[in-house]
Amino acid sequence: MNEIKITHHGRTADGAVFLPEGISSYPAVIFSHGYNGCMTDFYAAGEYFAGHGVAAVCFNFCGGGLRDKSGFPTTSMTLDTEKQDLLAVHEYISALSGVSSVFLFGSSQGGMISALAAEELRDRIGGLMLQFPALCIPDDWRRKFPADSDIPEETELWGMKLGREFAVGARALELPKAIGSYSGRVLIMHGCRDEIVPLRYSQWARDTYGNARLELFPEEGHGFCESESARMNEMCLDFIRSSLA
Repeated sequence: MNEIKITHHGRTADGAVFLPEGISSYPAVIFSHGYNGCMTDFYAAGEYFAGHGVAAVCFNFCGGGLRDKSGFPTTSMTLDTEKQDLLAVHEYISALSGVSSVFLFGSSQGGMISALAAEELRDRIGGLMLQFPALCIPDDWRRKFPADSDIPEETELWGMKLGREFAVGARALELPKAIGSYSGRVLIMHGCRDEIVPLRYSQWARDTYGNARLELFPEEGHGFCESESARMNEMCLDFIRSSLA
């Protein structure tokens, strides 16, 4: 594992790269964590993929969680700043010697960000993998604040403070216009007992993308147990290999 720092837009994102050993050319997957998550959430996955010939990149969204050490305030983080972070990581990893193609993996809010980034990156990624993507974010914030004038300067959500611009941007996002035109392969994985992101959002995404598959995890909620996480990793590895084939 090699630690990295990626500076862009006046801020620096911390990351870690897991590289395969003994091969000179390999695909890479970028892991995007969820709301108030951390890059260490995917270290085990990074080791798994590197052990199977796929480089893995884990990183912290600047201001995207209380464990982030970038100094970028959580109250300045928005969906747009997180998308900028992911695009900067993609640019960095794509330029590494040995990386033949790059895939995106996003979990929860990181899934939303990965879906948004895929619309811009298009054929610069090999495929898109989404774990219970939080495509409900725009609807959730429109319910929370029916009008922009209702939004305070700061809001606390699940122990983390957000600034007004997060809510403004989330409310303004029109999902059918924001995602769905990406024409590459998409793998969506969702727990049937998810109480945070209703399954219907992933079903909508499956039907909206031109080349998407939805895999259900009947006993899982918003977070998979160890055995089902292992099954998900195997599923994603197969997705990467079949996409390259």
